[in-house]
Amino acid sequence: MRDTVMKKRYGVVLVGCGYIGEAHLSDIHYRENVKMIAVVDTDISRAALLAKKYGVPEFGTDYREYIRRKETEIVIIATYVDTHLSIMRDAVAYGCHVLCEKPAAASPEAGEQFFREAVAAPTQVLIGHELRYNRSYQMIERIIRDGAIGKLRLMRMIQNHHAVSWSRYKRLMQDCPPVLDCGVHYMDIMRWVSGEEIKSVTGVGCYMDGDAPCPNYGTVQVQLSGGTLGCYECGWSRNLKACNLKEFIGEHGYVRLTLMENRASDREEGDLIEWYCSVTGEYKIINNQSKYKDMYAQLSELIQRIEGEKGNGFTLEDARLAFLAAYTAKQKIEESVKKR
Repeated sequence: MRDTVMKKRYGVVLVGCGYIGEAHLSDIHYRENVKMIAVVDTDISRAALLAKKYGVPEFGTDYREYIRRKETEIVIIATYVDTHLSIMRDAVAYGCHVLCEKPAAASPEAGEQFFREAVAAPTQVLIGHELRYNRSYQMIERIIRDGAIGKLRLMRMIQNHHAVSWSRYKRLMQDCPPVLDCGVHYMDIMRWVSGEEIKSVTGVGCYMDGDAPCPNYGTVQVQLSGGTLGCYECGWSRNLKACNLKEFIGEHGYVRLTLMENRASDREEGDLIEWYCSVTGEYKIINNQSKYKDMYAQLSELIQRIEGEKGNGFTLEDARLAFLAAYTAKQKIEESVKKR
């Protein structure tokens, strides 16, 4: 009879029961190495609903009540960005490890403070950049690094949301415009797949909706240290058609990603990765099974680090540099709007 090793179960508290909080909970609550302690939200009815839906034993409005408990080992922060620093600070003070949603903060001052304290923390702190754990992006990074399309020249990324749930998006934008909220992912992707550093960031934008609390559309250009150019377009608007384009162009071809849900056909095959070689004229199609927001993969990365194992290489410094680049893009967009 084969021996089985029982996984350690980590006590987890989720703070923030909105869209992204539920995305975390739905992917981790049933895992063998996770023991949900409680879910917390300032809206008690929302916390109660998630607790009932996912079988979490307790819920409340004050996270401090739960993070001070001995059985709580990991705190997932899925709240609005202006609360990230204070919750992380409290969690670390009680000896908890932290998985915090991006971006770390809404200002460079708060961001630098967050990263300074996270680096110095006696526990593990991980920023949630879920695209680092996405199998399709991992495959594209390998294709590019292996030289399949030659020297990388251009990265084109579009992430526009048709914001039907306008009240939700308006609340998000009170603290964090789309170029910062989503942009941290793509600033990180640019550094990661190119292996280059971001040297300069420019951008222009506008108000797509009259009642938007900030410029809610922008285009950004990023110049990287090896000469690669990154172009990023982002917007959250009732007036925009949803669009998701990810294309990486080299001197010998391109790689393009179409997510499973955006495929015209064959969605059951997973994400579509198209790979074209201009030298031979060949096209290759790769069907790749991948979960867009793999929240359990992120949590597993944190647990690996807690247990002293080597992770995937994504560091707090990577998250910090992506945050600073995205914040610079935010400033450039705001400046362009003021000049008009």
